[in-house]
Amino acid sequence: MNDQTPFRPRVGLFVTCLVDLFRPTIGFAAVKLIEDSGCTVEVPAAQTCCGQPAYNSGDRADTKAIAKNTIEAFEEYDYVVAPSGSCAGMLKKHYPGLFKGEAKWEARAADFAAKVHELVSFLVDIRGVQSVPARFSGSVTYHDSCSGLRELGIRAQPRALLGTIKGLKLKELKEADVCCGFGGTFCVKYPDISNGIVEKKTERIDETGAGTLLAGDLGCLMNMAGKLKREGSKVETRHVAEVLAGMTDGPPIGGKG
Repeated sequence: MNDQTPFRPRVGLFVTCLVDLFRPTIGFAAVKLIEDSGCTVEVPAAQTCCGQPAYNSGDRADTKAIAKNTIEAFEEYDYVVAPSGSCAGMLKKHYPGLFKGEAKWEARAADFAAKVHELVSFLVDIRGVQSVPARFSGSVTYHDSCSGLRELGIRAQPRALLGTIKGLKLKELKEADVCCGFGGTFCVKYPDISNGIVEKKTERIDETGAGTLLAGDLGCLMNMAGKLKREGSKVETRHVAEVLAGMTDGPPIGGKG
């Protein structure tokens, strides 16, 4: 008797530090979206940080130790998916370079990187998802986070899926591809410059008249949400995965404006 059960690829979800600590609902939304695309999702307990803070600070030794742990934790999966262009960019684009010329790890890092995808890109480009059954009442604008856009080419994918949500109206953000000022450790090292950048970003957000700001990176969203709240803006902020999964019952990032 033939087994007619369809093959379901195994996906290891790289949760990311910020999602784990500040916004677990993004992780739950990611699981729902990936499972709905026909995959089985697991969350390896051994995962930690992607190593980006250490990498950006020039600490290659600790970055490599973190990378080795990550590679080993996810090596058995068909795909590795992260709800963050920044973390996915680190895993996919920078891990191979860390181990260039190292016989034991170079090939393993390259094989691992080939399986890594940002969440929305994975849904659209790998799984062929063309629509989602979610509903959202109101207007949104979308910020293209730097790493997702420039390292992974993520721009059309979230807009394609958002366009299928009933009740949602997308209002394009002027200079949507300009940095929000977060930049990981950049906002800590250069707070005045960071604040100047995010101030211009919130001006553009308010100009759209949209009620909700979306993006694919929680770091960017927390930075912009904080500035919007300090300015007294009523714009709410959410990760795009929450809207795509129809999981918007909870409070927005940063609380109500």
